[in-house]
Amino acid sequence: MATELARVGLSSYTYPWAVGVAGDRPARPLLAVDLVDRAVTLRVPVLQLADNLPLDDWDRSGLVALRDRASAGGVSLEVGTRGIGDDNLRRHLEIAVLLRSPLLRVVVDSAGDEPSSEQVVTRLRPHANAFRAAGVMLAIENHDRFPSAVLSGIVEALGPDWVGICLDTVNSLGALEGPELVIRTLGRWAVNVHVKDFEIVRANARLGFDVRGRAVGAGRLDLNLLFGATVGRFRPLTAVVELWTPRQATLDQTIRLEEKWASESVAYLKDYLASGGSNGCLLDQSPLCRASSR
Repeated sequence: MATELARVGLSSYTYPWAVGVAGDRPARPLLAVDLVDRAVTLRVPVLQLADNLPLDDWDRSGLVALRDRASAGGVSLEVGTRGIGDDNLRRHLEIAVLLRSPLLRVVVDSAGDEPSSEQVVTRLRPHANAFRAAGVMLAIENHDRFPSAVLSGIVEALGPDWVGICLDTVNSLGALEGPELVIRTLGRWAVNVHVKDFEIVRANARLGFDVRGRAVGAGRLDLNLLFGATVGRFRPLTAVVELWTPRQATLDQTIRLEEKWASESVAYLKDYLASGGSNGCLLDQSPLCRASSR
């Protein structure tokens, strides 16, 4: 079963165009309940609701109804937010507990607030007891500012019993770090993975490069490296599909491609994990497999 290695999931960032991006929103954006239904349809056990579909203004009855709808479909919810202000963290920890989310994924930076690594540690440390008492892991996402070694140092400074990494496979290109370095540095701390595939192509008359999203399995992401570095570190590891679907000629065409890629990505990832990775080596820890993975 796929859950032997990781639990596959969707995210509100699997469908960013359908949810709506700034200045380019569909007439009928996807809502949280719609994403629950998509998770049920695609038969994935996890749905992560991130900062592009915020929950902080929901009342308790609405959150309970969302949780119960997801639970009835066999879907576990994960909560995400942006920013590490005290009020924001407290509110989202409350939401995580109510939705029975095992983690709170957070992007450290928010509009007008880009704390240093030292400030991140100072701000987060007072929340340790609340997260430990709630049994919720704080999962810091590698975004595009801090190098992976700095993020690793933040986890070590705060304590990996309550702080881990939400490992995004492409974001750190913005910090001039490739996926291999990021995965090898942060894999041991990963409590959640954003499985985002990509390609790098020549652009502008071959005078430069474009980084473009792809469906999982259709790009350059090394899944063996990713899961070899993360599986077994934290249980249950959740592997959430995220997509950088390129804008097409129209928004409707973009949304249709996004939905197609989501379905293809989930199917590919399920098959990959069910097989134990390439040649089954993620499940087989024989000397031959260990040697081939180095």
